[in-house]
Amino acid sequence: MRRARNLIAVAALFATLLSGTSDAQTPGREDRKVVSRIAPFYPEIAKRMQVGGVIKLEVVVRANGRVKSTKVVGGSPVLIQAATTAVEKWKFEVAPQETTEAVQVVFELP
Repeated sequence: MRRARNLIAVAALFATLLSGTSDAQTPGREDRKVVSRIAPFYPEIAKRMQVGGVIKLEVVVRANGRVKSTKVVGGSPVLIQAATTAVEKWKFEVAPQETTEAVQVVFELP
């Protein structure tokens, strides 16, 4: 009985995840274009450890297009600081108001 309840809970969780609301559909999220993108510095320790991957950030962008704040949503701890530092220098297109953007920074091994 207990196992069946656990399986039902897991199935419900997967159904919720697979129904997938995209970032564009989430309230408070926009799709502002990046006008100026700074590439992140690949940390030496990450290269030595052969760590690559995607850092996911939630970025609050002011109406003037400058980044106000960033929040890490996921990714390797070894790469987070480099991604955050780069994205804080990005510039987005001007908009009527402040928006929240979902950003991904990809680190590929050389």
